[in-house]
Amino acid sequence: MGLHDGHRARKKKQFLEQGLESMADHEVLELLLYYAIPRRDTNETAHRLMEVFGSLEGVLQSDAAELSRVPGVGEHAAVLLTLLGAVCRRTALEPEFSDPIRTGEQAGRCFLRIMGEEKREVLYLMCLDGKGKQLSCRMVAMGGLHLTEISVRRVVDTALRTGASAVVLAHNHPSGVALPSRADQIMTRQVADALRPLGIRLIDHIVVADGDFVSMAASGTSMD
Repeated sequence: MGLHDGHRARKKKQFLEQGLESMADHEVLELLLYYAIPRRDTNETAHRLMEVFGSLEGVLQSDAAELSRVPGVGEHAAVLLTLLGAVCRRTALEPEFSDPIRTGEQAGRCFLRIMGEEKREVLYLMCLDGKGKQLSCRMVAMGGLHLTEISVRRVVDTALRTGASAVVLAHNHPSGVALPSRADQIMTRQVADALRPLGIRLIDHIVVADGDFVSMAASGTSMD
């Protein structure tokens, strides 16, 4: 048994005995990649994927072409990760998620389902086509959401890669109430300003907390 074999055996045992909750996101990716990359250390590749896509959710919501551009990710790994992401979405989404998004109420119900039990502060971006059909819905940042330059850039990059005509932002207040803060309003204007020259509309920003949500557009915050 080689060095990598011993490490792999320990990670598999950790998962089987302690569950997914005992593993960091990059470790989950590392374990997944064992089944597509049989004879190479996958830890470095897992870290690269996290750096490029920002989170485990971001990796699993990306397409095979995007994943394949990351060094160390070959065709088999890209297909495996894309397939797993598709399976997760199929088993998690309700019928209403496939309906066109035309109101903040519809978007809010989607995000309440996605983030209702989330214990971390996270930022999601829902990308829509010109008819309101969802093209993607993915996490673009997590942790403290005083919107940083990298978060704005990630929102813009994600919207462009998806070919979105419009987007909806959503984030949560895990230990607070679903009321937009001053920082939330600044975040909204920064994103809208970054997207406007690209012909992409920010149509709403949803704040989720304590089993409820607020549409910032409906509450009077300008998206223009």
